[in-house]
Amino acid sequence: MSRLSSATAPEVPRPVTRGIVHLGLGAFHRAHQAAFTHEAALLTGDSSWGITGVTQRSAAVAEQLRPQDGLFTLVEKGPGIDRASVVGSITEVISAVHDADAVVDAIADPRVRIVSLTVTEKGYRLDPATGRLRPDDPEIVADLTGRSPGTVVGQLVAGLALRAKLDAPVTVLSCDNLPHNGALLAGIVRDYVAQRDDSTALQGWIDSAVAFPNSMVDRIVPATTDEDRRRLEDETGLRDDAVVVCEPFRQWVIEDRFAAERPAWDLVGVQFVTDVEPWETMKLRVLNASHSLLAYLGVRAGHSTIADAVADPVLKSLAHRMIVSDVAPTLHPDMNSDAYANEVLTRFANPTLPHTTRQVAMDGSQKLGPRLLGTVRDAQERGSSTTWLAVAVASWVAYVIDELRAGRALDDPMADVLSRAASQDDAVAALLSVEQIFGADLGPDSPFGRRVAAAADLLVGSAAVTTESVATIERELS
Repeated sequence: MSRLSSATAPEVPRPVTRGIVHLGLGAFHRAHQAAFTHEAALLTGDSSWGITGVTQRSAAVAEQLRPQDGLFTLVEKGPGIDRASVVGSITEVISAVHDADAVVDAIADPRVRIVSLTVTEKGYRLDPATGRLRPDDPEIVADLTGRSPGTVVGQLVAGLALRAKLDAPVTVLSCDNLPHNGALLAGIVRDYVAQRDDSTALQGWIDSAVAFPNSMVDRIVPATTDEDRRRLEDETGLRDDAVVVCEPFRQWVIEDRFAAERPAWDLVGVQFVTDVEPWETMKLRVLNASHSLLAYLGVRAGHSTIADAVADPVLKSLAHRMIVSDVAPTLHPDMNSDAYANEVLTRFANPTLPHTTRQVAMDGSQKLGPRLLGTVRDAQERGSSTTWLAVAVASWVAYVIDELRAGRALDDPMADVLSRAASQDDAVAALLSVEQIFGADLGPDSPFGRRVAAAADLLVGSAAVTTESVATIERELS
């Protein structure tokens, strides 16, 4: 069986030069930024925006893409929709694990005008409570000793330091689900640079020549299955180990503040705005928060996919009540949260996308802050409801406790801390006492913490959430 490559798909247009370095070459980037870049090049004929993709933790994606010359098939699936296209914007793949110096050199290349990132929340190595770089992170400490950098911020700063010598401006574009992601990344870079010997000069150049625009990205991209690969091979006659499956919907909103040129993304649907915050906040607090709620409760109820979880009328009702009662009052008044909530729940119900509840549930310690706790703090300041937000946080607490008691390992960068907390006599209070997650204001003795504890006590050890248990929780929290 022949494999997808430039030889077997010569009709796919390819960039000639490198214009973007992307850190975090996962399925989401390929379904989103790489696809937008490919389509923009098709419309304009501009061949200067080749993407050098960097895999951070695993060489698996590199091993999938390199034999295919960076080509992959993007399959969009939804009710009545099933279409496939080959994306050709990725021209080079580097494994940071095996060649960190090549990553730094790629970032330093003056032809590169954008460095973008999808490294998930944990890739930023930040303290979830403060949003600052963790200076005691052992990998950060190791990078600062002068080794070839192994962290994203270490790679980024090393590349920027080389660009400073060339005075080559660049845009660093975070595409991760974090509030004010560009400003957050700029702060992490500043924290890291401050520990270097050349901090004053380097930071001065970064302030004048590097842009960190905020952005919001949206597309549901579940893990590709062996069945997806077999089906595509049967249909096309070509083996594609790097196929990506996603929903038809996509959105990308970017603050229009670039230090150098950018692709003609606006021609293929990207929105350039002065302030991305209203879109970013609505997406994090509606889509991502309800995704997490459905994942934690879905796992515990035996639902393997998000589509299964949202098909559970009790769980769907909980998600909707959280959005309408607790989240909507914290959003920008010009944003149509009701319509967006209904659209989101419809997208979650897409039966053709087996987005697993466990995949969404991972890394909860990093996700609670941007998805739920920021909303809690805003709601408390407004004096509005936090009842269902407390249930959402309690669902994470119950998920952690029940997973560990069942002997399953947590897929979370703070797994050791959470495991120690969950082993305490009062596991709920111990988890809520983890200040790296909840800060000093939302701990077990706070009004919100007490509401979370009350809900968690009813959830821990139980299986499916029922109409009766929801009513009991509502009475306890009212």
